[in-house]
Formats: sequence, structure tokens, C-alpha cells
Amino acid sequence: MSRLPEFGRAPHAGAQGGVGERAAEEWLTRQGYRVLERNVRNHGGEVDLVAREGETLCFVEVKARTSDRYGPAVAAVGSVKRRRLARAAALYLVAHPWTGPCRFDVLGLDRRADGDWEFTLVRDAFPVPASA
Repeated sequence: MSRLPEFGRAPHAGAQGGVGERAAEEWLTRQGYRVLERNVRNHGGEVDLVAREGETLCFVEVKARTSDRYGPAVAAVGSVKRRRLARAAALYLVAHPWTGPCRFDVLGLDRRADGDWEFTLVRDAFPVPASA
């Protein structure tokens, strides 16, 4: 189901992010992920989605774009964002101990020519930064 009209009517970037995250959650669920938490905020930053894929705990960063002016959505996760995500994930793990494997995934939502979303999932998108 397309959420682009809803995305375009959102009054600000935060509301647009919520629309994109809901579309991302629905898509990830169809791919076999089980979403555990949304918008986890702590002193380290924010994790858009915490999910499980099999026995792996995934910290998922969601990026949505309606234009390719600045490249694909997945390219918007730079080194500063990766460090913040890693810190937020580390603090999450302190509060929610986990002994299994963990990884960082990035899910990009880009507008297709037909007006719907194109989803690009990068599993294990980056290693944990040493200075997280």
C-alpha cells in the first residue's frame, strides 16, 4: 500500500519520518522481521526500529525520500548518524540484555516513477564504530 500521499501531506519532517517508518515496518514484517520496538530514544540517540530477523537483533535506520536529488535514501546514513545509532543501540542493550547476534540494517524508501515506494534493505550495513 502506498503511503506517499500521506507522506506528502505530513506537516513537518518528523511527521514524514513517522509515515515512512510505518511503511517500513509493514514492509519488514512482510520480509519476515518481527518488529519489537519503534522510535527508541535514549541519551545515545534514537533507533527507528528494533526488530528480530530469526535469531538476530536488528537496529534498523529508516530513511525516506521522494526525490533522488541527493541520491538514494540509503546513502543518507553517514558516519555521524552511524555513531549515534551505535551509541543508542549500546544503551538499548544495557537496558535490554541480549546474548545473540546483533547488526545494523538500513532501509531506504525512495519514490518510484509510478509514485509508490521502492524499498532498499541493506542488511549488516556497517560495523559498530570503535568510538561508539
